[in-house]
Amino acid sequence: MTVTVLYFAALKEALGVSSESLALSPGVATVADLRAHLAARGEAWAQLASFKNLRCAVNQDMVPLTAAVKEGDEVAFFPPVTGG
Repeated sequence: MTVTVLYFAALKEALGVSSESLALSPGVATVADLRAHLAARGEAWAQLASFKNLRCAVNQDMVPLTAAVKEGDEVAFFPPVTGG
Protein backbone atom coordinates (compact mmCIF):
# COMPACT_ATOMS: atom_id res chain seq x y z
CA MET A 1 0.00 0.00 0.00
CA THR A 2 1.34 3.41 -0.93
CA VAL A 3 0.20 6.65 0.73
CA THR A 4 1.27 10.27 0.61
CA VAL A 5 2.16 11.79 3.98
CA LEU A 6 2.18 15.56 4.58
CA TYR A 7 3.83 17.32 7.52
CA PHE A 8 2.95 20.85 8.65
CA ALA A 9 4.26 23.68 10.85
CA ALA A 10 6.93 22.82 13.45
CA LEU A 11 6.77 19.17 12.49
CA LYS A 12 7.76 19.99 8.92
CA GLU A 13 10.65 22.11 10.20
CA ALA A 14 11.89 19.44 12.63
CA LEU A 15 11.76 16.64 10.07
CA GLY A 16 13.12 18.69 7.18
CA VAL A 17 10.47 17.35 4.83
CA SER A 18 7.01 18.58 3.86
CA SER A 19 5.73 15.45 2.15
CA GLU A 20 6.68 11.99 1.03
CA SER A 21 5.26 8.94 -0.69
CA LEU A 22 5.51 5.81 1.45
CA ALA A 23 5.07 2.14 0.66
CA LEU A 24 3.64 0.61 3.83
CA SER A 25 3.53 -2.93 5.13
CA PRO A 26 0.16 -4.66 5.54
CA GLY A 27 0.43 -4.11 9.33
CA VAL A 28 -0.19 -0.39 8.91
CA ALA A 29 -3.97 -0.11 8.82
CA THR A 30 -4.78 3.07 10.78
CA VAL A 31 -3.42 6.57 11.23
CA ALA A 32 -2.10 5.47 14.64
CA ASP A 33 -0.23 2.60 12.97
CA LEU A 34 1.24 5.03 10.44
CA ARG A 35 2.25 7.41 13.22
CA ALA A 36 4.00 4.58 15.09
CA HIS A 37 5.66 3.39 11.87
CA LEU A 38 7.06 6.88 11.24
CA ALA A 39 8.12 7.40 14.88
CA ALA A 40 10.10 4.15 14.73
CA ARG A 41 12.47 5.82 12.27
CA GLY A 42 14.12 7.33 15.36
CA GLU A 43 15.69 10.69 16.20
CA ALA A 44 13.50 13.60 15.01
CA TRP A 45 10.79 11.18 13.86
CA ALA A 46 10.25 9.91 17.41
CA GLN A 47 8.59 13.22 18.32
CA LEU A 48 5.58 12.14 16.26
CA ALA A 49 4.74 9.77 19.10
CA SER A 50 5.16 12.45 21.77
CA PHE A 51 2.75 15.14 20.51
CA LYS A 52 -0.32 14.93 22.74
CA ASN A 53 -2.51 17.07 20.51
CA LEU A 54 -1.24 15.94 17.12
CA ARG A 55 -4.08 16.38 14.63
CA CYS A 56 -4.46 14.19 11.58
CA ALA A 57 -6.35 14.34 8.32
CA VAL A 58 -7.00 11.71 5.69
CA ASN A 59 -7.82 13.07 2.26
CA GLN A 60 -8.35 16.54 3.81
CA ASP A 61 -10.88 15.38 6.42
CA MET A 62 -9.86 15.64 10.08
CA VAL A 63 -9.89 12.15 11.61
CA PRO A 64 -9.07 10.40 14.89
CA LEU A 65 -6.00 8.19 15.15
CA THR A 66 -8.26 5.16 14.77
CA ALA A 67 -9.16 6.14 11.18
CA ALA A 68 -8.30 3.59 8.51
CA VAL A 69 -5.58 4.24 5.95
CA LYS A 70 -6.07 2.89 2.44
CA GLU A 71 -4.08 2.67 -0.77
CA GLY A 72 -3.62 6.09 -2.34
CA ASP A 73 -4.70 8.10 0.72
CA GLU A 74 -3.15 11.45 1.60
CA VAL A 75 -2.46 11.58 5.34
CA ALA A 76 -1.53 14.90 6.96
CA PHE A 77 -0.08 15.52 10.43
CA PHE A 78 -0.55 18.88 12.19
CA PRO A 79 1.32 19.57 15.44
CA PRO A 80 -0.18 21.90 18.04
CA VAL A 81 0.19 25.53 16.95
CA THR A 82 0.01 28.63 19.10
CA GLY A 83 -0.76 32.09 17.95
CA GLY A 84 -3.20 34.89 18.11
